[in-house]
Amino acid sequence: MALDLILKYFPDITETQQKQFAALETLYKEWNEKINVISRKDTESLYEKHILHSLGIAKVMAFADGTKVLDIGTGGGFPGIPLAILFPNTRFTLVDSIGKKITVVKGVAESLGLQNVTAHHMRAEQLKEKFHFVVSRAVTQMPVFLTWLRGKFEKEQFNPKHNGVLYLKGGDLAEELAGLKCEIFNLRNYFDGEFFDTKKVVYLSKGNFNN
Repeated sequence: MALDLILKYFPDITETQQKQFAALETLYKEWNEKINVISRKDTESLYEKHILHSLGIAKVMAFADGTKVLDIGTGGGFPGIPLAILFPNTRFTLVDSIGKKITVVKGVAESLGLQNVTAHHMRAEQLKEKFHFVVSRAVTQMPVFLTWLRGKFEKEQFNPKHNGVLYLKGGDLAEELAGLKCEIFNLRNYFDGEFFDTKKVVYLSKGNFNN
C-alpha cells in the first residue's frame, strides 16, 4: 500500500493525516484525467517521486506553528500539499503562473479539507505578502530563483533555522550554487531507493542573499 511508504518515514502522523495522504492517489488520478499535471508514468510512483520527495523538506525543517510558507511554481501542489498535510498549523501559500495547475491545487486542498492552504494563479513577484520560508521544487536555476524573492521575507524568526529558502534539487549543484552560502542535505540519508540518490534539499538563510 502506498501509504506504507509515508508511514515508514513518518510513523507518528495522526489518523486524519493518514487518511489525507491515502486520498492523494485517487484525487490526483481523477484530476490528471481532466488536467494533465503529472506524467502518466509518474502517477504510478506518485508517493515516491512527488509526495515523499516533497516531504524531504520536513526531514530538514520541522516548521513551528504559525510559520508562513510560500511554495513558488507549485505545479499540481508539490511540495506544498504534502507539507500542508504534515504541518496543519503552518500556513502555506501556493503560487503558479499556470492557471489550470492552481485549479488542481484548489480542488485537492478542498477535497482534503486543508484549512491551511491558499492558492493563487500568479507569478511570485506579484505577491505582496511576506513569509518565513520559501519552498520550491527545481523550478529554475537558483541564482534566477533568488531574484524572485526580494521583499518576501518576514523579519520575525521562531523556527530552528533562520528564515530562508528550502529548495528541492537534483544532480551536481556545484556550478549552480557557486558563491552562495548554503547547506545541502542529501535525501539518500533520509530515504531509501535509487530515486533519492541524487536528490537534495538546499537551504539558504535569507541573510545570505540580496532579499
